[in-house]
Amino acid sequence: MTDDSVRPGAFDAGPLLLGVRHHGPGSARAVRAALDAARPGVVLIEGPPEADALVPLAADPAMRPPVALLAHAVDEPGRSAFWPFAEFSPEWVAIRWALEHRVPARFIDLPATHTLAWEGPGEEPPEGAEDQVRIDPLAVLAETAGYDDPERWWEDAVEHRGAGKGDPFAPFDALAEAMAALRERYGVGGRSRDLVREAQMRLQVRAARRECGDAVAVVCGAWHVPALRQKTTVAADRALLKGLPKVKADLTWVPWTHRRLARTSGYGAGIESPGWYGHLFRSSDRPVERWLTKVAGLLREEGRIVSSAHVIEAVRLAETLAAMRGRPLPGLGETTDAVRAVMCDGSDVPLALVHDRLVVGDVLGEVPEASPAVPLQRDLVREQRRLRLKPEALERELELDLRKDTDAARSGLLHRLRLLGVRWGEPAESRGSTGTFRETWRLRWEPELSVRVAEAGVWGTTVLAAATARAEADATAAKTLAEVTALAEHCLLAGLPDALPVVLQALADRAALDADVGRLAQALPALVRSLRYGDVRGTDTHALADLAAGLAERVFVGLPPACATLDADAAEEMRGHVDAVHTAVGLLPETGPHGDHRTDADRSADSDGSDGSDHSGGSFGPPGLRGRWRAVLRNLSLRDTVPGVLRGRAVRLLLDEGELGPDEAARLMGLVLSRGTPPADGAAWIEGFVGGGGGMLLVHDERLLGLVDTWLTGVPVEAFTDVLPLLRRTFSAYEPGVRRTLGERVRRGPGERPDRAATGSQPPGFASDPDAGRADAVLPVLGLLLGLDDADEDACQELVGVTP
Repeated sequence: MTDDSVRPGAFDAGPLLLGVRHHGPGSARAVRAALDAARPGVVLIEGPPEADALVPLAADPAMRPPVALLAHAVDEPGRSAFWPFAEFSPEWVAIRWALEHRVPARFIDLPATHTLAWEGPGEEPPEGAEDQVRIDPLAVLAETAGYDDPERWWEDAVEHRGAGKGDPFAPFDALAEAMAALRERYGVGGRSRDLVREAQMRLQVRAARRECGDAVAVVCGAWHVPALRQKTTVAADRALLKGLPKVKADLTWVPWTHRRLARTSGYGAGIESPGWYGHLFRSSDRPVERWLTKVAGLLREEGRIVSSAHVIEAVRLAETLAAMRGRPLPGLGETTDAVRAVMCDGSDVPLALVHDRLVVGDVLGEVPEASPAVPLQRDLVREQRRLRLKPEALERELELDLRKDTDAARSGLLHRLRLLGVRWGEPAESRGSTGTFRETWRLRWEPELSVRVAEAGVWGTTVLAAATARAEADATAAKTLAEVTALAEHCLLAGLPDALPVVLQALADRAALDADVGRLAQALPALVRSLRYGDVRGTDTHALADLAAGLAERVFVGLPPACATLDADAAEEMRGHVDAVHTAVGLLPETGPHGDHRTDADRSADSDGSDGSDHSGGSFGPPGLRGRWRAVLRNLSLRDTVPGVLRGRAVRLLLDEGELGPDEAARLMGLVLSRGTPPADGAAWIEGFVGGGGGMLLVHDERLLGLVDTWLTGVPVEAFTDVLPLLRRTFSAYEPGVRRTLGERVRRGPGERPDRAATGSQPPGFASDPDAGRADAVLPVLGLLLGLDDADEDACQELVGVTP
């Protein structure tokens, strides 16, 4: 190894120990300069030795950091560990240097087979290695140097010093000396496992020296350098490694993100500003000017007015601040202060965006296809490419139109992954549409999802097969009806027809054994929602419809006795169940006595009777589901043992359905608000009747408003304070305009209209008789919206309540 650039005597003292900070552009540049000068015959790097076979992949053009070595236990993929590398990581620079110069690069840390076993539950550290209080070496050195911020000290001491100028080994010698003093003072610094790791490293260094002599370079954390120089025997090191637990482990490369390199993510070796460090590594020339130009570009994209003059002034201010603070160059603190003052007008709001997008950043690495992966991971990659769903570190919103084949397939993939625990996407509320044909997702790929994919690999080799197997297993293991109901809904969303029979059978079994009406009522809406997915996704939901109808029948039978003699809290909870069942029944298809689906004509026949029980003109003898539900509501409205809030709610639902006339509703309200009824019961009845959007009902039906007003003014003084909280809770939910209109009507007195002769006008929106001409003008537009032709004019008129 003779070369003019080789430093004479570079290996005279033994292996070249390059102690670094794991992620730092200054350390990375210094490592390259030292390796260029020393030209070692082998490069040893802190990391799991099982990854030696993966080192050549770092030369693949498709490998783009940040990336990480992922190790996971074969039998328990959820037990995993990561070793991240960014382009400014000294270890990554050392790997790239070795590959470029065709020099062996090997990892020398504790094998992953021991690390993963050690990370498992119940594992204890070696005997005599009790943890002390952990110290941060950089924080101690910064405090010794008079700095209150370790990051600022590291920037001044390392990042702002030119690498390769003068002696390329001097920074490592100085850092090793500092760490030796810290190790002498603090021992292992609360890191008991380091004793075992360093014994493994010393054994690996000895093996490399037997192969290549002293021409060995070691790139490791600066904290370990004093221990690697320590004189120990092979027997002593092997004794520390004896008896360590083991698990079978697999390793691969996975994409990483700058955000996961940040200390705020919980990463032990994390840094404060990955994006800033990446910029410093790439921009050795005029880094401050280039950085502030990037900041200006970002703020312009967000609509802020930032000119070239702002950039020039910010550069000048940053340099001035650095000079005033005695720093060799402007650092992140100076540039941040300059951006706040010059580009953000002193506001921290746009500055937070700069910190999130640039200082931390959302860079996502890439790994080559040749990297080892479980079959499920490979199938997921194929699906992502087929559907053009690229993983990204930056959160983005995805709108899907399920009427399109590609969007429907994307929805199915995202739902299947959620079922497998790979939460790449989270459903969000759609803007501008509430139809079932549209979905909105928030997507963000996190590195930990690679572990979840490996963990889900036990269920199958493809996403579809794995999700199907997982759904079947979950259905078998589910203990409650709600769990199986949610799973059935998820199977339809994810498009898992093979799993649906198993899930539906489990659902039928749980429903048959569950006698709690509340749980049955909670399960029904989810089943009915699932029925609607068949329209857009083309899923056969016939079996689910029969199951939902049977569940509804059980609710109808059990609801009246379950509503009797409830306290206030239980009654309020049951009111929610009643509303949910009412909505669900309205969406369920009508069925005949043998489960046959009823036609629109049959439904019209149901509505001919006053209570839904007269269906002599239909093709089915017994009433349909809606008719039976209306009978249940009428039963609830007349039972004295049912709490007032439920009786009032039942009357309101019957009124909305047209099954109860206004005169009958007024009569029932008059009865419950009579002097013989306790005021608290009357207030509860009113809450059930007018709660949940009943304000407009009182606005347009002054007779009901008059009944409420008369009752309220007649409540005794001693009972008024008891009913006031209920009434306030009910009326406070109304829109301000509704409350204002009600107040005006009460002030003038319900039923008392202004003198029309005096004013010469009708109240807005009212006339003495319906305006048939204006009603007919709506019909063509309504027919167009519903897809009806001229032959369907009678049906269209029936929809708007106009008699042909």
